[in-house]
Amino acid sequence: MGYKTLCFGFSCILFAYCVYLPLPENIEEPWRVRLADVLIKMTSLAATLFENIGLMKYEGLFSIITTMHFTKPVSDENITVIDTNFSDIPVRLYLPKRKSERQRPAVIHIHGGAFITGSCKVSTYDDLSRWTANKLSAVVVGIEYRLAPQYPFPAALEDCIFVIKYFLQDKVLAEYGVDTTRICIMGDSSGGTLAATVVQLLQNDPEYKGRIKAQALIYPGLQLIDTLLPSHREYEHGPILSREMTIKLVCLYVTEDKALFQAALRNEHMPEGSRHLLKFVNWSDFLPEKFKKNHVYTEPILGKLTDTYPALVDSRASPLLASDSQLQSLPLTYIVTCEHDLLRDDGLMYVTRLRNVGVPVTHDHIEEGIHGAMSFTRAPVFLHLGLRIRDRYISWLEENL
Repeated sequence: MGYKTLCFGFSCILFAYCVYLPLPENIEEPWRVRLADVLIKMTSLAATLFENIGLMKYEGLFSIITTMHFTKPVSDENITVIDTNFSDIPVRLYLPKRKSERQRPAVIHIHGGAFITGSCKVSTYDDLSRWTANKLSAVVVGIEYRLAPQYPFPAALEDCIFVIKYFLQDKVLAEYGVDTTRICIMGDSSGGTLAATVVQLLQNDPEYKGRIKAQALIYPGLQLIDTLLPSHREYEHGPILSREMTIKLVCLYVTEDKALFQAALRNEHMPEGSRHLLKFVNWSDFLPEKFKKNHVYTEPILGKLTDTYPALVDSRASPLLASDSQLQSLPLTYIVTCEHDLLRDDGLMYVTRLRNVGVPVTHDHIEEGIHGAMSFTRAPVFLHLGLRIRDRYISWLEENL
């Protein structure tokens, strides 16, 4: 009896610890935010426990939860849904059934999930793709790219590039009735990272230059260089994304070596000789004044790690490392940032840099926004906020695609 009481008491304390999170006053439906934050924290704690006792790796629990939300390719009266392969990589296609007098636009969707989990087949992404296909009468392509740590950087990026290049073939576009001048690449969170990189690479490739009309990046993470941006400090404990969990998951995209994770927590993970890259992510130069507040810029400490990881200095992993000349050719861009988001400042810096080189950018900053909101449009947690972000994104596509 005493043992059970002790366990119950410990569980209550642990739950209370997870539940307590001081929330900003303007967060919409704070009790739902607390609930979502608790669920994510409990998942992270359980994943850490399972890893420590040798039951499964940290990322394994996240993957299991993701598979619980998979959907089958079910067609309806408006949309034909097909699971197939492009260049041997799985994709899910959403094809409008109603006839169109002209060729259709296309949206290529790259899902989020910190590079280690997620799928275009989970229910919330399936809902988003159906909605997009219906509202725009567009062909939507969801990419089922390989996940880390089993397939580390650049496997996910390579899969996305292969799929998109396959889709951009004239014969494939003609098969699906797609207008070659109305193609958008979209991604959320880590999918936004991949989308930003893919567009940079394609727009600077003579064979594909000009083939992408637009890109849409929803609360993207865009750099691995500096882990102490103002938003990292302000939202160290969340909501939704905590700094420690985010760094741990993203480091798995690079390596399973825990030394990188520990160094990144201290902002001491960048190698010697990388100081020239810091100018591209110096938040004191690129953040609007209102977001700098009383924070003081300090450079990441270089050369502390004995091992080097090429991904850390690769602009394909950190799109913010692209030079101004590389950014100049980018297409029409839509970026969503959320105020209460650990990744907020990545998107804000990209907005500044793109505008500085003349790229047309529409920027929606959601003052009451929280990371991942659009991925919860099926659940009650972020129902209203997520739908609002989705509708703004769709409206932008309707106007520009």
